[in-house]
Amino acid sequence: MGSGQVTSSVSSGSYDFQGKHVTVAGLGVSGVPAAKVLHGLGARVTVVNDGDDARARAQAAELEALGITVRLGDGATLPEGTELIVTAPGWKPDKPLFTAAAEADVPIWGDVELAWRLRGPDAAPWLAVTGTNGKTTTVQMLASILKAAGLRTAAVGNIGVSLLDAVLGEEEYSDLDVLAVELSSYQLHWAPSLRAHSAAVLNLAPDHLDWHGSMEAYAADKGRIYEGNRVACVYNVADKLTEDLVREADVEEGCRAVGFTLGTPGPSQLGVVDGILVDRAFVENRHKNAQELAEVSDVNPPAPHNIANALAAAALARAFGVPASAVRDGLRAFTPDAHRIAHVADLDEVAYVDDSKATNTHAAEASLAAYESIVWIAGGLAKGATFDELVTKSAKRLRGVVLIGADRALIREALARHAPEVPVVDVDRTDTGAMLQAVTEAKRLAVAGDTVLLAPACASMDMFTNYNKRGDAFAQAVRELGA
Repeated sequence: MGSGQVTSSVSSGSYDFQGKHVTVAGLGVSGVPAAKVLHGLGARVTVVNDGDDARARAQAAELEALGITVRLGDGATLPEGTELIVTAPGWKPDKPLFTAAAEADVPIWGDVELAWRLRGPDAAPWLAVTGTNGKTTTVQMLASILKAAGLRTAAVGNIGVSLLDAVLGEEEYSDLDVLAVELSSYQLHWAPSLRAHSAAVLNLAPDHLDWHGSMEAYAADKGRIYEGNRVACVYNVADKLTEDLVREADVEEGCRAVGFTLGTPGPSQLGVVDGILVDRAFVENRHKNAQELAEVSDVNPPAPHNIANALAAAALARAFGVPASAVRDGLRAFTPDAHRIAHVADLDEVAYVDDSKATNTHAAEASLAAYESIVWIAGGLAKGATFDELVTKSAKRLRGVVLIGADRALIREALARHAPEVPVVDVDRTDTGAMLQAVTEAKRLAVAGDTVLLAPACASMDMFTNYNKRGDAFAQAVRELGA
């Protein structure tokens, strides 16, 4: 891990927006508030947006009423005189607008960068989390632990609560408080001067490669979260890529690398011993001593990947000085969001579990690892994923498989190659009754003691509005079968 001075060329809060021509790229969840904030700071704001639909026109009318210029249907051209671009996180780096900006030497920030720059001198420190999977759960666990320690906090960022709102909203957070911040690879790409108190990369697996261009670029953007960390860079002992990112990071003098593991922890690690979560990082004489934090049964649900999330959250909280008792109390108080390995019902001694949030192979692998004998419901939009590794690792746990969705053939072919003895049912319908048929087929394949697990390893938009609707359909089908 690199040591030395933080290399930000511009410190937070030092940018003068008065009279500056700022182009906001994209309307929507981040673009509209960013435009309003910049306008309020005295900038001359132009918003450009690719789309020109009814929603965009309504948002444009709202901004134009404030005196903000909006160009709909033209997100490619750099407005003349632009001195700074603030972009929505989803806009790809290779867009013509950004190419033109680079040629004109115009800096590009994301909404996270903007929020970071607008923090006051006594702003709340950030405990930041990223990773391919588990970010939201970990940040929510972290916030619960911080609250149990009596700290004022909020779970913000990619979790759905705007960082601009957290920094500039009516509820002001000072340096006596702390924010639990979820950051996506998109957000990190556009946040060059972010410097967290401590940060964690939970895991890395191929995802969003169409946006980043390569696994190396994706990992590099995730690794930005470690830059300038003051106290701890938290990494996953089981995922060497996360440790490599820590080694490459330029951090403040004295910042430590802290690992988390599902096994027995070594010095400067958190891990599990005889069903107990223990800390050998934030204790005196960590080479000989360990601090009990909580029991595995305090983690809800106690699936292996969720225990890893809890350890990462605990590591960040301990880096901030939280006592061990608050880790236990915070984990006990935490309730996971819907559609994350959520137990729906038991029918005829078979458990039905909804993990519709497992929208990629990495998440599905973790979900499948939590159960011994599974009837797996999978499929949807693969987004370029391959399934051979997932099937190979999970084959011994599979009682049967029910496939749904547009790219189900890719999973069926992987099963034929690596688990030919596992019975497979192919549901080729995509109407509203498809999930009921899938659950009915799964019930037929299952025996007492099995788990019917919806862990699709795919996105949902071929059949459902989002993963929430897919999980709701699964739960409704289970209820109908149990009626």
